[in-house]
Amino acid sequence: MSIIGWIILGLLAGAIAKVLLPGRDPGGFIGTTLIGVAGAFIGGWISARWLDHPVSKHFYDGATWAAAIGGSLVLLIVYRILFGNSRD
Repeated sequence: MSIIGWIILGLLAGAIAKVLLPGRDPGGFIGTTLIGVAGAFIGGWISARWLDHPVSKHFYDGATWAAAIGGSLVLLIVYRILFGNSRD
């Protein structure tokens, strides 16, 4: 996939991660979508590097989506732990 494909996948993965993990985020909508993009890149890298599952070149591959959503969820949880009380 191209870099544009990863960005689009990351935006969608961030939205899905937000639906799976509802609540107030310190960064709001923009912060959540940026976390989604970063999570897609990190999830894809972890999948290819340590899980021995290279990221597919197809946008609709299930493993690619799972890696992107998983990376987004992990980053969103870490972000909430580190900065969760900043909007109280």
